Amino acid sequence: MNNFNKSDNGLIIFFNGIAVVIAYGMLGLSLYMSPDVPLATKGYWGIGILLLTLALVNFVKLRFDERLADDRISRVEEARNERLLAEYVGGEDHKDAA
Repeated sequence: MNNFNKSDNGLIIFFNGIAVVIAYGMLGLSLYMSPDVPLATKGYWGIGILLLTLALVNFVKLRFDERLADDRISRVEEARNERLLAEYVGGEDHKDAA
C-alpha cells in the first residue's frame, strides 16, 4: 500500500506541475496579447504573480514542515509511552537488575 501512495503522490505532483505550467503559459500569453496595457504595467503584474507564487510555495513548505514536526513529536511521545509501559509491566525485573 505504501508503494501505491508513493506512485499516486507522484502522479498528483506531475499533474499539478503540468497545470501550473499551462496556467503560467496562458497568463503570459494574455499579458503579451493585451493591447491596452503598457509594458511597464505588464512587467509589474508579472513580478506580482512571481512573488505571489513564491509566497504560496513558502506557505505550503511551512505547513508541510509543521506537520512533519508534529508527526515527529507524536512518534517520540509514542516511543516514550511504549518504553514506560514496558518498564511498568516488567518493572520489578529492571529494578532488581539495577
